[in-house]
Amino acid sequence: MAKIINVPTFKDDRGTLSVLEKLLPFDIKRVYYIYNATDLRGGHRHKKTIQALISLGGACKIFVDNGEKEEFFLLDSPSKCLIVEPMDWHTMEFNPNAILLVLSSEYYDRNDYIDERYS
Repeated sequence: MAKIINVPTFKDDRGTLSVLEKLLPFDIKRVYYIYNATDLRGGHRHKKTIQALISLGGACKIFVDNGEKEEFFLLDSPSKCLIVEPMDWHTMEFNPNAILLVLSSEYYDRNDYIDERYS
């Protein structure tokens, strides 16, 4: 099941620095970000891809269903990182001006997607 991990964050008079070094349970092969979203995104799970989701600005509500449990996660700070496992069917709802960074364990492969939600 998906889980939130706290990103080590350091703050001083100059600003805030968050570090992902040695934090993720996978090597990063793909990086992308979603913004200006006007509708629900996602609506799939993966065969092998693990993802790390971080809201860089604004807030995103992530719904996750792993076939046994359903849960909502609110990403409203760059110091929160949601790890989404391959079996986690998920959707992402964006607040206005939200920017969601996605770090992926695999390169894009349409054959890795499973669009059907658990019954």
